[in-house]
Amino acid sequence: TITSINFIFSNFTFSNISEPDSSFFLLVHPLWQSPLSIPGGTRQSPINIQWRDSVYDPFLKPLKISYDPSTCLHIWNNGYSFLVEFDDSTDKSIIMGGPLENQYRLKQFHFHWGAINEWGSEHTVDSKFYPAELHLVHWNAVVYPTFEEAVMEGNGLAVIGVFLKLGKHHEGLQTLVDALPAIKHKDTIIEFDVFDPSCLIPSCPDYWTYAGSLTTPPLTESVTWIIKKKPIEVDENQLEAFRMLLFTSDGEEEKRMVDNFRPLQPLMDRTVRSSFQNTHLLNIEAQPKDHAQQIGP
Repeated sequence: TITSINFIFSNFTFSNISEPDSSFFLLVHPLWQSPLSIPGGTRQSPINIQWRDSVYDPFLKPLKISYDPSTCLHIWNNGYSFLVEFDDSTDKSIIMGGPLENQYRLKQFHFHWGAINEWGSEHTVDSKFYPAELHLVHWNAVVYPTFEEAVMEGNGLAVIGVFLKLGKHHEGLQTLVDALPAIKHKDTIIEFDVFDPSCLIPSCPDYWTYAGSLTTPPLTESVTWIIKKKPIEVDENQLEAFRMLLFTSDGEEEKRMVDNFRPLQPLMDRTVRSSFQNTHLLNIEAQPKDHAQQIGP
C-alpha cells in the first residue's frame, strides 16, 4: 500500500537545495532541512565502487528476476522522487539467486538524478558519476511478515541499482516518462498498471554486491545492494522529463526536483564483491601508458 512505502519518509521534512557546484558532494542532502541523527553504523550507502578493489567471488550465482507486469499499481510523486509501486502481497514479482539466500518481493522502484548530466547517480564507479540511477526495492517476505519489519533488519531488503547514461532513446522508459506530467507536483498519484520493470535492467548479468543501507531515512543498514555493471541508455529528453517534476505541492512556490541523491559514504571495512572477473584491468595494464587512461569500465 501507499502507506507502507511512505513509512520510509513519513517522519521527515523534504526540501531541496540549490544546484551543486564543483563541491556539490559536500552539500547537505536535499531530503533534510535540519540536522538528522544519522545512525553511527559501518555500512551506510551509497559508496564509490573501486573496480580494482572489488573482489571476484566465483560462488556468486546469476541473479534471477521474475516480474509480473500485472502487479504494477501506481506511480506517484512523494516530494523527493517518483515511485512506481507494486502489489507485494504474493510472490508474483520476485528476485532470487545472486548473493541472496531467500527470494525477495518487488515493492517499488524509483530514480535519483542530477540537475545536469555530470552527476545524479548515488553510487559511483571509480569516482565516475552517471546522470541518474534506478533503484528497484525488494523485501524478504520469507523471513519477515511485512515490508516495514524488513526495513529494520539486516537481511530485510535487496535493492538492484542500475545506472542511466546519456545515449539512445529507451522505449521502455518512455512509458514512464509519458506519465510524469500527471504527477508533476508533490503528493500526486495516478494508476499505472501492466508495466514490466525488467525492461529497465541491462541484459548483461554482471554485478557488484555489498552490504549497505537505505539512502533515505531511516537509513537502516538492511540492504543487500546489487549494482549492475552495465548502464542502460536514455536520451536527453527523457532525463529532462525527470527534471520537470517538482519537490513542491500545487500552489506552492515551484522548486524543481533535481539533485535528489545522498552524498557518498565511507566504505569502512566492507568488501565489494563482483560476479565477474576484472579482465578490463588486465587490458589496461597491457596498453601503452599514453592509451591506458582512455580505457574504462
